[in-house]
Amino acid sequence: MALRFGIVAGETSGDALGAGLMAALKERVECTFEGICGPLMIAQGGMSRYPIESLAVVGIAEVVGRLPGLVRMRSELVRYFRRSRPDCVIGIDAPDFTLALERALKKDGIPVVHYVSPTVWAWRRYRVRTVAASADRLLALFPFEPPYYRGRIDVRYVGHPLADRIRPADREAARAELKLDADDLVIALLPGSRTSELKAHADLFVKTALRLMLRYPRCRFVVPFVNRETRALFDAALTRARAFDLPITRQHGHAQLAMEAADLVIAASGTATLEAALIGRPLIVTYRLAAASFWVIRALSRLPFYSLPNHLLGEAAVPEFLQHAATSDALVREAERLIEHPEERARMVAAMGRIREMLSRGADARAAEAVLDLVSPGEASLSAASCGS
Repeated sequence: MALRFGIVAGETSGDALGAGLMAALKERVECTFEGICGPLMIAQGGMSRYPIESLAVVGIAEVVGRLPGLVRMRSELVRYFRRSRPDCVIGIDAPDFTLALERALKKDGIPVVHYVSPTVWAWRRYRVRTVAASADRLLALFPFEPPYYRGRIDVRYVGHPLADRIRPADREAARAELKLDADDLVIALLPGSRTSELKAHADLFVKTALRLMLRYPRCRFVVPFVNRETRALFDAALTRARAFDLPITRQHGHAQLAMEAADLVIAASGTATLEAALIGRPLIVTYRLAAASFWVIRALSRLPFYSLPNHLLGEAAVPEFLQHAATSDALVREAERLIEHPEERARMVAAMGRIREMLSRGADARAAEAVLDLVSPGEASLSAASCGS
């Protein structure tokens, strides 16, 4: 009989993690999936009861306006899973939504796995207790995460799937595919995957691009979007700035291709910064939040660095410009430094090269084995010890 999995993912990165896990599970057992799935998960056979975009919000102030709808959706999912009784429910990231869902189902005796640790190492460390109360097993992406949970929950370090999939890129092939000249100065702009991020970043990125084009006439920009809504927000910023002549290649998806073709990446803090590091591209990180969200996070944060590459490396290898420091002056100045000093670019790329060694572990397979070991102990081909903890 096929195993039945409830699976709930939030936003684009969760969709990719979920799709990889689903594919690895399907290789091992006959199984079905239902919950909240993105397009990649749907392509793996997932049945989505709600659009994944429903969960793509960030920041305290941003969530408040969506709270009634999110609570209603979560309650309906809890009722549905209680009736359908899947063999296991897997919550992928989106902890403010998934952990409460998981906790209700765990209390009802349904096995629960949470995939991706909340950023307890950064702030709100009390969520260690919340995760332990909500899930039977935690799958961690980063090697520094398991110690935070020791003695509270069964946690498995599985590595990061991006480190298994992404390899140093062929710049010329990527440019040929995007119809960019080999001698262009190509800058990939990644202002975020959520509509709230585009609202915060689009004008900043457009103003920065305009100034860089004036400074470097051979400059070309590549901007990937996850959906029509985020592209429309960026296009509105172009109109406000009257940037009608800005040489931009727009793409639906294919963010990695954009970074592969680039000489420099300017990205909103998030998974894209890890992708840029693994591809081996010089990187500038920026981020803005609603003021209320920023001040709460700043008051509770324990981090010396905010971008994933810097946190993994334990050093300021990548320049970060956050909130009030996120200005076009700062981004242009840093871009000029990296463009005009190849030794600085080489130093950054060399530092980021260490990240692959940390994270490449065959994550999809290890995650699938950890799930199956919970659902059917003894049947998984990898033991808990081989998955690591």
